[in-house]
Amino acid sequence: MFMALVLLVFGVILFDMRGRLKAAERRLAALEGTSVGVGVSLALDRHPREGGGPSPERSPWGEMREMDSRLRGDDEKGDERGLRPAAIVERRADSVTAPPPPPIEETPAEPEKPIAAPVRPSFGFEELFGRRLPIWAGGVTLAVAGVLLVKYSIDAGLLSPLVRIVLGLLFGGALIGCAEAALRLEERVRDARVRQALSGAGLATLYVSILAAHTLYGLVGPGVAFAGLAGVTGLAMALSLRFGAPSALLGLVGGLAAPALVQAGQPNVPLLSCYLALAVGGLTVLSRAQRWMWLGVSALIGGAAWGAVMLAVGALDWASSLSVGLLVLMLGVVLPLFAFSGARAVLLRVGAAVVAAAQMAALVATGGFALLHWGLFGLLSVALLWLGRDAALRPLAAVGAAVALLLAAVWPDPEMGRFALVMLGMVAIYGGAALWRVWRGGTLVEAGQIAGLALGGFSLGLGHFWREGLDGAFALLALAAASLPGVAMLTGWSCEGRREDARFVTLASAAALLLVVAGGLGLAAWMLPVVIAAVAAGLLMLAERAGDRRVEWSGWGFAFGAVVALAGSDEVVRLWGGAATDAAWQGLICWAAGASMAALFAWRARFIEGRMVAQGAAVLLAYGAVAQAVPAIWVPVGAALGLALLAEGARKLAVGRMAPGLGVALTVVALWACWPVGLWLGQALLSLVGEPMLARDLPGIGEAVRRLAVPAVVLGFALWRAGSVVGVIGRRAGWVVAAVLGGVAVHVGYKQVFGLESWDDVTRLALAERTLWEGLLIGAGFVAWRMERLALPRPFPPLLGRAVGGLLAGAGLAHLLVYTVVLHDPLWFPQEVGSWPVFNLLSVAFALSFAALWIAGTWAPRLADGLRMALIALFGIALLRQLFVGSLLTVPGVSQAEDILRSVLALGLAIGFLLWGIHRKAGDWRIASLLLMLAAVAKVFLFDASGLTGLLRIASFLALGFSLIGIGWLYNRVLREPLNNSATNAA
Repeated sequence: MFMALVLLVFGVILFDMRGRLKAAERRLAALEGTSVGVGVSLALDRHPREGGGPSPERSPWGEMREMDSRLRGDDEKGDERGLRPAAIVERRADSVTAPPPPPIEETPAEPEKPIAAPVRPSFGFEELFGRRLPIWAGGVTLAVAGVLLVKYSIDAGLLSPLVRIVLGLLFGGALIGCAEAALRLEERVRDARVRQALSGAGLATLYVSILAAHTLYGLVGPGVAFAGLAGVTGLAMALSLRFGAPSALLGLVGGLAAPALVQAGQPNVPLLSCYLALAVGGLTVLSRAQRWMWLGVSALIGGAAWGAVMLAVGALDWASSLSVGLLVLMLGVVLPLFAFSGARAVLLRVGAAVVAAAQMAALVATGGFALLHWGLFGLLSVALLWLGRDAALRPLAAVGAAVALLLAAVWPDPEMGRFALVMLGMVAIYGGAALWRVWRGGTLVEAGQIAGLALGGFSLGLGHFWREGLDGAFALLALAAASLPGVAMLTGWSCEGRREDARFVTLASAAALLLVVAGGLGLAAWMLPVVIAAVAAGLLMLAERAGDRRVEWSGWGFAFGAVVALAGSDEVVRLWGGAATDAAWQGLICWAAGASMAALFAWRARFIEGRMVAQGAAVLLAYGAVAQAVPAIWVPVGAALGLALLAEGARKLAVGRMAPGLGVALTVVALWACWPVGLWLGQALLSLVGEPMLARDLPGIGEAVRRLAVPAVVLGFALWRAGSVVGVIGRRAGWVVAAVLGGVAVHVGYKQVFGLESWDDVTRLALAERTLWEGLLIGAGFVAWRMERLALPRPFPPLLGRAVGGLLAGAGLAHLLVYTVVLHDPLWFPQEVGSWPVFNLLSVAFALSFAALWIAGTWAPRLADGLRMALIALFGIALLRQLFVGSLLTVPGVSQAEDILRSVLALGLAIGFLLWGIHRKAGDWRIASLLLMLAAVAKVFLFDASGLTGLLRIASFLALGFSLIGIGWLYNRVLREPLNNSATNAA
């Protein structure tokens, strides 16, 4: 402790010396600059040509008068400090007696001389440690010597307690007397620091002696010690006025350190508190009088530190607790009023009050939360409210309220009556003041204070005392707590500045939250979403009546909470067909309430984007209400019917007004279709790699009807009735969804007709099922294509029938090409085509393909011709194969006759392609005929003839020869006429 005291003293001395050194530097520099400036001005004011008299720009006499006034001001400042430098007097005398300069005509010109820069005193190592610090160190050493002398006499037993105390008092008084002598002998001492150091050491010695007389030896009672300490404190104040700030500083350090130096055993807390209050109070008053803010701040910090030490001791009796509480109150509220003034006073007072609140809270906590300690905290609370008369200090009340709530939160196992008394007191103190001020120049701080007290007080009571069976009581308590912000709202209803800030919405939100809690506790658990929705709707209507849009934003928050509560309820599983444990009527009430709330926001809210979101939420919540009442299997149908009803209602509104709701309803319908459509799509993707689509792997007919067919029909009806009010994009999206759902439903239903369940079924019926499906698509396309326009609403273009017909025919053709021709062609995929030649499924598929090409081929004629040629070739090969093997074309092995007939078929097709190309003047057909002919020739020479003998070989060559001759003759006939005509024309 001794070393800490020495280091603290030295630190303070060095800090003070630094400021004094800087001040001395500035003063000496100013004096040197003045003396040099006179010479410079006199040298530079001479005329550059003539050399005499004042310059035309500036008169030397005026400059000298200015310098004389400046020197006179420096002289007066020196008199105020008790100093009058001789240099100033000499300069003034020189300036007064200097003769006037000669006229300009008579003064000879002189060359300008360089001006030497002023030399400033250097504060180096020797200056600091040789001249400055030893004096202060001597004063500290004297104080320490006095303490050590007393300690040595105690240890050696040389002096009796009374003699020790008397000698200490005499020594302290002697030091102060020496300081007075140094002041009176100022002309010889010539250093103010000597008296300041002596007075400070004397004050510290007096503090130590008096405290030792009472605490250590018991020579004097508390009253005498109190009087002695008060006298020394007054003496310190007086000496600081006489000897300056260092005396006050050393008195501060010695006075605050004295209890630690002489204390032994358990301290006398009441006496120490009184001593600290007097010492710190005197120093703060002195700091205000002398404008030494550092002194008041240091004194308050030291007092707060001693308060923390006393609180750390713990187990204080009622007297000690009372004294410490009053000391904290003095240090945090009273003394800062006397210590500070000016612009920074508010900040320092706020800091002191916050520290006091923290220390008072520690006193309450360490004291076992007794009523005495709570009473002291209440006294501090009243003081903080009293400080709140200044607008800048009003946040202190909020700090006090927060600390009180924090204390109540950490109160271990409070007794209900005592807890209620404390909370009522805090609400009365802080809540009453906030109610009074919130609309009388108050800010958001007061509104937040009211809301915090209401919410925090109820939450603390609920956390400490709730148990099963007390829900009704706490519901009433929540209503009572809501009355506090409710009363504040009523008192400010007619206030002009109510709409300019967030006070009203803060109070309204707090009251609304407490109402929700009250409803949640007082009503059944499943009613919580209803309560939240009702509160949200109430806030929306309140915002409209109050003309405060901020309240509407709060209502949006509660509306979101209602949606979250519904989403977290058990009834949410019914939205996708699940089974809930609660009764359906409960869920119906909850979801209907949520839908009503959302509809109200969509209708009356001022936030435009929010209204759109609320409209979609209302539709979704209404669907949730329907899902609670409708059996699970019929929920998709109910969603589709709801979409139709919504579309019917949208016809009476402006275009796009119900677009968000219709979009959400359409999304719900599409979500119900996701499972069957996804299952169907998965099987369709597998079919693209050759895996047959079986009926057992597709959705059931009931699911397809409920989730796909009925929604598609209802959606189409809704678009027919209200398509014009959703816009072009919405209408097209709706038709796409309806087409997808309807198409998948029809295909699933069609697959159920044949009911392919195994590979045997695929072999027997797959080609028939596929051919019929392709025939239906191509037939529907033909019907649509032949109609000039379909009986559809006006927004559809007149040529839509042809477009739809082409799409359907193209879809049928694509299905035929992908599955019947490429993936599941009977030539390499086992499928029965029929027992009769020509009159079988192959002929039907061939006819369907040509019909589809007739409809869709107009868009790409050359591609259509290529497909026709490929289909004719495959059809011919399949028919030839069926003549030899029967219904199943994948029977292994090819006979010699069949192989030769394939070559004959190729030659016949080549001749047919050539004739058709000649007839249609189509070069693609002729080229195809040549390719077939070359392929047939290559086959005959390379394969067929090599395996034949006798007449068969001769016949094959004859057939090939005649075929080639016939083809050549035909080409010559086709090409000769154009050549002759060309020649004729050329001639």
